[in-house]
Amino acid sequence: MSWDVFYIYAVVSVVSWGVGAFFAFRNSRKKAMVATALGSLVFFVFIAGLWAALQRPPLRTMGETRLWYSFFLSLIGLFLYVKYKYSWMLGFGALMSLVFVAVNLLKPEIHSVTLMPALQSPWFVPHVIVYMFSYAMMGAATIYAGYLWFGKSPADVSEKEFAVCDNLVRIGWAFLTLGMIMGALWAKEAWGDYWTWDPKETWAFATWLSYLLYLHLRPANKNQNLLFALLLFSFILLQMCWWGINFLPSAQGTSIHTY
Repeated sequence: MSWDVFYIYAVVSVVSWGVGAFFAFRNSRKKAMVATALGSLVFFVFIAGLWAALQRPPLRTMGETRLWYSFFLSLIGLFLYVKYKYSWMLGFGALMSLVFVAVNLLKPEIHSVTLMPALQSPWFVPHVIVYMFSYAMMGAATIYAGYLWFGKSPADVSEKEFAVCDNLVRIGWAFLTLGMIMGALWAKEAWGDYWTWDPKETWAFATWLSYLLYLHLRPANKNQNLLFALLLFSFILLQMCWWGINFLPSAQGTSIHTY
């Protein structure tokens, strides 16, 4: 398996996700779930095949992590559709997955098989996969919050609808926490210390605190505008943590997370 055949798997997956979204809007739940699940399965087959071909997990480059982001977004969209019966969830998952697939088709960022010594740790795979799942959950929470914020007036948003967003954040924050713990254990093994206030670590901690603030304010605060704004701000911090850090002067030549 190689990037040369990615477009085949990408087209099959995206078409399946699109068909799933179409059936969801037509209230054909079984067909929607089967088509979406098929697309996710085909996409995972490519990830597994690329993993085998590279002889390492495809988690090193931005292009490789975008594969996982697309995959997890499709699964999260399916989960939310099954659990909460919102037909637009599959459309959202398909659209967002398509965006990251398209970026990878234009810029796959291919790297060699060999990983640098620090990335050969057993913590590498679980740490990055957990983070990618967390990022996908937070992305879903942000888009869902935007749907509630811009699609309805605050008075029309029910507690049940807001609870969906809260649950996404809770799950995402739990995985974010787990990813930070794994990262600390990995850092201790690779560099001799759990935490060094590296630029990447600093932004990760700021992101973690921001979402924690949201979770603490949410139960007692009914100001939805404030909550939505905080959620959006937290997601911006997450983007800086994920890829924005690569463009900051403070990370150039000094960050241990810049490979």
